[in-house]
Amino acid sequence: MNRKKTGVRAKDAALRYQAGFERGYEQGLAQGREAFGRPFHGTSIVIPSYNQLDYLSRCIDSIETHTAEPYEIIVVDNGSTDGTEAYLNRKAGRLRYKRLETNRGFAGGVNQGLMMAKGDTIVILNNDTLVTGGWLTHMLRCLESDPRIGAVGPVTNYISGEQQIPVPYNDVEQMWEFAAAFSRPDASKWRQTDRIVGFCVLFRKELLERVGYFDEGFRVGNYEDDDWMIRIRLCGLKLVIAGDAFIHHFGSVSMKNLGRERFETVQGYNERYYAEKWGNPHAWVEEARQLGYRGADGEAEPCGSPADFFPTQVLIRDQGGRQYVLCEGKKHPCSGMEEKAGIRSVVLSRLDLRSIPAAEAPMGEQEMLALLRPAEGGLSDGQIVSCGDGTVYQWRQGSVRPFVSDYALKRWNLKERNIVHLPPEKLRLIPRGLPIIAPPVLENPVL
Repeated sequence: MNRKKTGVRAKDAALRYQAGFERGYEQGLAQGREAFGRPFHGTSIVIPSYNQLDYLSRCIDSIETHTAEPYEIIVVDNGSTDGTEAYLNRKAGRLRYKRLETNRGFAGGVNQGLMMAKGDTIVILNNDTLVTGGWLTHMLRCLESDPRIGAVGPVTNYISGEQQIPVPYNDVEQMWEFAAAFSRPDASKWRQTDRIVGFCVLFRKELLERVGYFDEGFRVGNYEDDDWMIRIRLCGLKLVIAGDAFIHHFGSVSMKNLGRERFETVQGYNERYYAEKWGNPHAWVEEARQLGYRGADGEAEPCGSPADFFPTQVLIRDQGGRQYVLCEGKKHPCSGMEEKAGIRSVVLSRLDLRSIPAAEAPMGEQEMLALLRPAEGGLSDGQIVSCGDGTVYQWRQGSVRPFVSDYALKRWNLKERNIVHLPPEKLRLIPRGLPIIAPPVLENPVL
């Protein structure tokens, strides 16, 4: 009898425990869902990583030691096989991480981290770096000094371009001594530049709404940061080097591990892709600067969204298959238009699509079809025009907008549209609008 009562009590206790566990789980799940979209008033530090556990752990240690401001660390593991996942599991209470099954390269890893970031500001940081005292303090001070600053980068011992400075040390121990003396707030060391290298870059989260994600068409690494910086500058925003913020950079560790032959293959591919995509990017930045986005003081004003540099009268969709007609900077929802119009849609990120305002008035199917197939033989909105000088334009409301490259024309699936040829002397008299750029290639289905 006693054994029977004991068994009943044990069963009741087990049921109560299970019920309590389920209530706790549901409450935790609800709280997690509620907190997921809650902004974080601090800086999200995004670190893409692949098979460099020793460098990664030292980088994270340096952040925890030398960062005074509120921050969160987000590590994106690009399918490492060196114990990185186990390390991140052990650190799970002090950082957030995402493991990708395959190596999606620097751009793919960064994009995943950007999607996860909750901070008001974001830092993209290489795993082969060591941050030093005051690094984030000085960079944030620089960023907050001017709303027209799009991105800020530090100085370092090892990088290409203007951010490299001479240093007196020969090893990491000496580096800490140098950095302690170097790290003094000094706005006179801030300087505007045309290029910030992506080994460490700080920006406001709202910048993503204007520029979008990194282009995953670049392989492994290199040039995707240059591409992103050009897009920032096209928007009328500044790039600034915070010369009072120092970070030690071991230097291109992941790229060096590719081996010389594969490194040269990747480097060559990315260089060609960048050139094919942009042609002369600095000329397009200057043209956009001359065309507009100017405030009362004559300084460039930032553009509103990536759609300012997208064409009109094209079919777009997200990676879930929802279709829209993009017309005059507005999106019109539609369905089945690929088959009806006999054209291919262009895949954009959900981030880019969210930044494009929705049309206020609905558009009928026949009107959409007419927009996507401009009448041949004349100048109507959406028509592709050229004078045979190598540049192709889109006609829009009495002006022409140049495609920055033939790649951009193909990327928007407009290569097959008939071209209206104009005499050069006539084309020169037509007002020019903002250049049309190619949207980034995206491999991640959730972006």
